[in-house]
Amino acid sequence: MEPSDSNGRGAAGTTNDRYYSQAVGRAFEALELIKGSSKPLSLQELTAQLGGAKASIFRLLHTLEAVGYVTRDESGAYTLSSDIRALIPKQFVRPLVRVSQPVIKRLARELRETASVAALFDNHIEVVAVAESPQVMRMGNTVGRIIQPHASSLGRSITAFQSEDRRDHLLSSYGIYRYTPKTMTDELELRAEFERIRERGYAAEFEETNLQGCCFGVPILGEDGHAQASISVAMPVLRLQDGAHQAHIVERLKQAAETIRKALTSRRSL
Repeated sequence: MEPSDSNGRGAAGTTNDRYYSQAVGRAFEALELIKGSSKPLSLQELTAQLGGAKASIFRLLHTLEAVGYVTRDESGAYTLSSDIRALIPKQFVRPLVRVSQPVIKRLARELRETASVAALFDNHIEVVAVAESPQVMRMGNTVGRIIQPHASSLGRSITAFQSEDRRDHLLSSYGIYRYTPKTMTDELELRAEFERIRERGYAAEFEETNLQGCCFGVPILGEDGHAQASISVAMPVLRLQDGAHQAHIVERLKQAAETIRKALTSRRSL
């Protein structure tokens, strides 16, 4: 049996509350999927992700369109109305935090460095979970902190795995600022770095946000191949031993990201 919160909802988003409306819940699921996508979603794509009969999903989407919550483009794909996008809650964050907390706690204990998870919102990237290093001298992080899409490994590993338009939106929303003399701010250089991140599957940052610190980040990918979140390990540069040590950290991050991705996927399928 799944654990339930104070509202009677299970960890997979189901509910034992007899007053809970499945139809309304399904409508919010559809809105969250549309909001979280980097492109408009077709009826077929939404039916595959929501489950159920295609005709039922069409009626749901038609209703949302009729009341002004979603619109359709020339191809018939759905997107959120511009005036409603900011009002849709980030339902993805709650299961992400629940799933990732035990993962990053184990990672922080094993590597003895700070592990964090960040999530992608509409126009920014935000830290949603942190497990601090047990060591006195450490690189800290804070839940609620807005992450630099161009300088931090958490931000880069999310930004690299977006469409070009979404990357530009994130960069322009935050701004490309220099935090240390080593911060990468040239746009052409950043484009090349994002390409390298996509090729190797992780981001690395050495003293670009904090002097004396380094960080490695790995994306947590959604079903469409775009990053919904990321996981990182941050540490003082002096504790990074060599290339083999870095490779071990990155491999453990990739394993942790895959654990979280699989757990989120299984919860959505229940």
